[in-house]
Order: sequence, then structure tokens, then C-alpha cells
Amino acid sequence: MRLRTKWILIGLLALVSGWLAAANFIPEKQREASAFWPDQVMRLGLDLRGGIHIVIGPDLDVAIEQELAAIKSQLETRLTDDGVTGVLFVVEPRQLLVKPTTAPDHDAVQKVLDEYDTVEVADVGDYDLAVTLTSDWVKEVRERAMLQSLEVLRRRIDDPETGIPESVVTRQGDDRILVQIPGMSRVPDIFRQTGHLEFKIVQDAALTEELLRANHASGLPEGTTIVPQTEKATDKVLGVYLVTIAADMRGDQLEDARVTFDPTRNERQVSFTWTADGGRQFGALTEKNIGRPLAIVIDGNVVSAPNIQSRISRQGVITGNFSADEARDLAVVLRSGALPIPTRIEEERTIGPALGADSIRSGVQASLLGLALGVLFLVVYYRVSGLYASAALALNMILVVAVMSIANGTLTLPGIAGLVLTIATAVDGNVIVFERIREELRSGRTPRAAIGAGFDKALWTILDANITNMIAGVVLYAYGTGPIKGFAVTLLVGIVTSVFSVLVVTRALYQWKPGNEPVSQLSI
Repeated sequence: MRLRTKWILIGLLALVSGWLAAANFIPEKQREASAFWPDQVMRLGLDLRGGIHIVIGPDLDVAIEQELAAIKSQLETRLTDDGVTGVLFVVEPRQLLVKPTTAPDHDAVQKVLDEYDTVEVADVGDYDLAVTLTSDWVKEVRERAMLQSLEVLRRRIDDPETGIPESVVTRQGDDRILVQIPGMSRVPDIFRQTGHLEFKIVQDAALTEELLRANHASGLPEGTTIVPQTEKATDKVLGVYLVTIAADMRGDQLEDARVTFDPTRNERQVSFTWTADGGRQFGALTEKNIGRPLAIVIDGNVVSAPNIQSRISRQGVITGNFSADEARDLAVVLRSGALPIPTRIEEERTIGPALGADSIRSGVQASLLGLALGVLFLVVYYRVSGLYASAALALNMILVVAVMSIANGTLTLPGIAGLVLTIATAVDGNVIVFERIREELRSGRTPRAAIGAGFDKALWTILDANITNMIAGVVLYAYGTGPIKGFAVTLLVGIVTSVFSVLVVTRALYQWKPGNEPVSQLSI
């Protein structure tokens, strides 16, 4: 490439990068009001911008109940196939009670249960059996539920409709999930409405719990519970429903959910679609219970309980007098994948921007100090060559900010440390080149030949060192979260721009001066 062409490209790159980088220092309102500045700038992490800090606790005991309910369903199917009827099943929080009525039925149930290596069985009555999960399987079920909850919350935050920027969603201990969202002053409803969706056939209903219990003077039937239907804005109880503890269907088989509008009722509703397997199950459930109410329960609250008019297979709707935001949030929650178990917000804190502003100020001061010290060392020790390296170093910093802006990357406090490390990497690369040139000059080469040989011999040393750092950065990005990932992003971008500034920009400066001029010595 001709030198003039190279300088034109470097100049254009410097102008565009400077424009992108400068936008980060323009106030947001001023930037939005002007058509000159780009829309994309670096985002600031929670530790710099402030935001919300949430600790979510999944109810892992419910995962045990669900596993017992799944075993109950398998047993019912197996016993029916074997011609065993009249066996009663009751799912309790920690065990499944199986109640055969005859000794042969007891033996048949025991025979089937012996095939399960994940349960323990104990006789608790004449024919009754108590089925519990083994301790190893309890750990496995809890771990699986925890990982599923973590993944669902990550998808929920990343959903395009939420408008939530890249955030921290990570595990905290064995049974907690930490969520950090920069730039927000309140906890979004997608966390308050955790989205545990269940469909349950209604056994009985009344306006109040007292009236409902009055219908069952001898106590509620085994395996049932009462769930309310409350108005979200006022918490007013609109009605209560008697349903089974175990859900007839859960929302973990939903394929999609969208906000739609019902013109006949003049209200928003959420349309949902089941997977193929979920559609078959839902179709069988609704066909079997035509004419009965079906309670749609979200987070322990009945959203609606319409009567089943006909078989419903893959598609259905959820009504509930939703506002636009409520319908959108519910659709996001369901579309992202309903949580396999209920969750609750155990801690929520709002982090103000004052601490972040102090961190930004300290970080900028540290970066400028590092840049100034690097420039001072280069100029004092390498003179004119040090000036070349300082110019390349300044462009390097502009390139880092520009690339982070284009990628809409998140700058965290550790990311600022990555910027300082980038300065050190660029200085180190220039030092390697300059020392190679000095070696060539001492061996008797002419200045022009020493420059070419110095860059050629330093090339692989620089690439080797930076590739090693890049591997470390990729590992940090792949396995780190939040601030660690922010550091990795800044480090990776800085490595690429540092190599470019040393091997391209600094060399172009040498090609400009001395270039092809016959000089007897170099200022190095």
C-alpha cells in the first residue's frame, strides 16, 4: 500500500473514531437533540451508573413437589395399564401418599415402585405407602430447578421488548439468584411477576374464603388448596377457588405468547401457543373437563377462570383486564419461558449514581495519569521515536472508546482497569520495537534498514504476547459475569487496537519521517 493511501485511511479512521469517542462525553439530552452525534455510545455498568440490585429466591421445595407429582402421573398410567384401579394419590410438600384399598393393589403398587431408584418407600398404614425422594435425587432436582430458573431470568432480561440493557444475572450461593440492572430506578414488573403459570380445574368457587370453607364443613378434600383472584391495583379479592395443589398443566411447555386485542370485549389479552406435546396434553385436559371452570394461576393468583366450552389444543388466551404494560410484561414473562418453580424477591436495593460518578472520576483520572506517565517515559527515553509512540498511543485510546461505542458495550469499573492495562500493553509493544531497532543499529545497519528489521523481528514477539492475553480475555468473557465480563471486553478490544497502533500507526510515522531520506542516525 502506498504511504499516501495509508495516511488517508489512518486519517479517516482517526476522524471517525474521534467522532464516536467524543459522543460519550456529550450530555445525553444535547446528543439526542443534535443530528450530528451518533446514537450509539458506551453503556455504563451498575458500579458506574447506578441502578437496581435484586436478590431472587426460587422456591426449591416446589421443585420437589413437582417431581413427586410427575411420579404420581407415571404411577397412575402404569397401574391403569396393569388393570389396577381405585388407588388414591395425594401429593404433599415432601412426600407422595399412595393409598391402595386392597392387599393385591398394595403389592402391585410396591412392585412398580421397586423399579424406581430415585425414591424411598415406607409403609405408613394398613396399605398406605409414603414415597419420598432419595437425598441424592433431591439434590439433583433442586440443582436442575435452580439452573432452569437462572436461564429463564436471563432470557427474560434479554427479551427485546423489555428494553433492559445488558445486566448481571448470576447465581449467589446454592439457592439465590443475583440480578443487577444498571440505569434503572425501580424493579420492573417482570421480576415482581415471576410468571409461575399453572392451569388447574376448579373444584369449587365462592366470593370469599369463609364462604368457600363453609361449603366444606368437614375440611378441604385431600390434595386441594384455596387460591384467590385479586385485583392487582387494589389487592381487592374478587373471588376464591378450590383447586388441587398439583397443577393439571404448567407453563413450562409454552412455545410463544403475544399481546392481542379482543374487539368484542374491548380489552387486551395474552394469546399463548403450546408446543406440540403441550398441545396434546392441553387438548386432552380441556376435552375431559368441558363445562367446568379452568383456573389460570400465575404466581399463586387466579388471573381468570373461564368455563371450558370445547376442546382447546395448541392455542388459547389469557384475559384479565390488563393494561398495556401489564399485558406486555406478562407476554415477555411467558415467552421467555415460564419459571419452572415460583420465585420471590428477597432483597431489592437502588444504587444511586453518586458513587458511580465518583468511580468514573477516579477511573478517568487513573487512565489519564497512566497515559501521561507512559507518554513521559516514551518521550524522555526514546525522544522523537517516543513522540511517534505517544501519537499512536493516543489514537489507540480513541479507538478503544470508539469500538466500545459501536458495539454498545458496557463499561464497568474493572473495565476502566482494562483501559489502563491497554495503555501498558501499547507502551510495551512500542518498547519491544524500539529495542529491536537499537539492536539493529548497534550491529551496523543503516537507520532505514534498522527500522524495517526492528519491526519485522518484533512482529511475532508482539503477536505472541497479545495472543496469550487474548486467550485469557476470551476465557474471562466466556465464564465471567457482570464486571468480570466488562473487564474482558475492554481487554480484548484494547489488545486489537494496541497491536494496530504499534504495527501500523507507529510504522507509518517512521515511513513519513525519515522515510526514504538518507539519515546517519535515529533519535531513539
